[in-house]
Amino acid sequence: MDIDFAQLDAYQRYKLMASLIVPRPIALITTLGEDGTVNAAPFSMFNMLGEDPPVVMVSINRLKDGLLKDTAANILRTGEFVVHITDEAMAAQMHACGDSLPPDESELAHAGLTPVPSRSVAPPRIAEAPVAFECVLHETLETASRYVFIGRVQWLAVRDGLVDTERWRVRLQDFHPVGRFGASFYVKTGERFAIGADTPAQARSTAIDEI
Repeated sequence: MDIDFAQLDAYQRYKLMASLIVPRPIALITTLGEDGTVNAAPFSMFNMLGEDPPVVMVSINRLKDGLLKDTAANILRTGEFVVHITDEAMAAQMHACGDSLPPDESELAHAGLTPVPSRSVAPPRIAEAPVAFECVLHETLETASRYVFIGRVQWLAVRDGLVDTERWRVRLQDFHPVGRFGASFYVKTGERFAIGADTPAQARSTAIDEI
């Protein structure tokens, strides 16, 4: 089947792309509202762009009436945000942060998550998250339908024991992030396999944290 994207409307393109480019990592982002309210929202149009400088990308769509989502408005105003990686233990709470709330009501309280002070930016980190990247706004791309924010990582906070700082290895056997699989469907990352080992037995014996 061949599909000419020029013949599709934006919604049709979104449905195809968001359901085929999967699984996608999920950024649970905290920002600060004008009144100091901590906003938290999940976004799956997110990824790493590079390490020098260390930058990540998140794409946030405009609302139907042209207004901005709280996260986008807060990033534009303050230039700061924190990107958290969601694991299996907090997946339901991450999803609850996507509920529609008034700007003066914190999604963290709504979802039962705990804010803790960040080290380099004003928005707090989420205590339950295994990974938090504290970011400042590096660059902004704007289209008719969305903002694309490129954030420069200032500080990284990880769950105790997750990183071996002598070898700079992540203990991936202890890291269980979830990915977006379209709509309200998510995937776990526990089923892992190696490619390139000489034998299946060798692949099975390779420690996951040695990858």
